[in-house]
Amino acid sequence: MIPLSRKLFLTVLLDPASTPGGLVLEQAAKAIRGGATAIQLRSKEASARDLAAVGKALGALCRSLDVLFIVNDRLDVALACGSDGVHLGQADLPIEAAREIAPRGFVIGASAHDPEEAREAERLGADYLGVGAIFPTSTKGNARFIGIGGFRAVLGATTLPCVGIGGITAKTALEVLRCGACGVAVHSAVARAQEAEAAAREFRIAMERGEPRLA
Repeated sequence: MIPLSRKLFLTVLLDPASTPGGLVLEQAAKAIRGGATAIQLRSKEASARDLAAVGKALGALCRSLDVLFIVNDRLDVALACGSDGVHLGQADLPIEAAREIAPRGFVIGASAHDPEEAREAERLGADYLGVGAIFPTSTKGNARFIGIGGFRAVLGATTLPCVGIGGITAKTALEVLRCGACGVAVHSAVARAQEAEAAAREFRIAMERGEPRLA
């Protein structure tokens, strides 16, 4: 069985509103062919009904290819579409409440921007942390920018697998891994690319220069 930390090696975040042509399923398939090990669906605008419909299709694709499928923010949607887990931000449903509702084995990730948030998420039962924004990012203009130093501080405060996020490119991904991250999560660099497969492959090649090769 592949450990969760390895399944999170390269997470591609997909938002129907910012995917070229709205072709979320096609972009996901391309990203997976290029080497994505996890797909995360997120949307601040779509209705629960619409997001669940997209999630069911993405979930079926990910299951067929043995790729982790996570829904961002929305536990209701994550459960409705049969995803592997949910990723919760600081303003979302509390981790402990989600754990009470979720089935056994359901993955719960949490966002952390500093050591205190990381320790609290671990105490409450999160399975992994998404840590950032490490670098400036156009995706979230109001994101808290913590830099590499801040990222290292968070990693030093927890034993949970940590995924770096925020403005990461193929050129900086290996630097993030060398801090001790189990993986990186990217959005624009792959999801908005006209050639998502090639973009994901560029990340994998760059990341595997310093990591054991994944099957």
